[in-house]
Amino acid sequence: MREPPGADIILLNSKHQVLLVLRDHKNSIPFPNTWALLGGYIEENESPEETIRREILEEMELELDEVKFFKFYYWEECDEHIFWSQIDLDISNIKLHEGQKLAYFSQSEIDHLDFASHYHKILADFYDSLAMSL
Repeated sequence: MREPPGADIILLNSKHQVLLVLRDHKNSIPFPNTWALLGGYIEENESPEETIRREILEEMELELDEVKFFKFYYWEECDEHIFWSQIDLDISNIKLHEGQKLAYFSQSEIDHLDFASHYHKILADFYDSLAMSL
């Protein structure tokens, strides 16, 4: 059975580091204790961008300004809409409501992380596209 469609966001700081969340260490959730992008499932009558804005507000009490669409992925188990935004956050001031912690990672550091789902592929694609636009 396929999961409901989701929307995730790549939050990139001015040093080209990506903000990731360490998922909760609960056996009741998929991919516990792994790194992930922020986001969630799209609710009924909600656009993918509305999902991102709602999820970031719920998870971090943060209202996003500009959000750009990056790419749509069709996986065997789900569909994912990926957005991105450039933002410099002081994560020590963020009140996180889901997950264990937030951390910024450079492109080279990402290769050594244990990821939930397909996030390693998504971030590799994102950094490839970023390199082409620079």
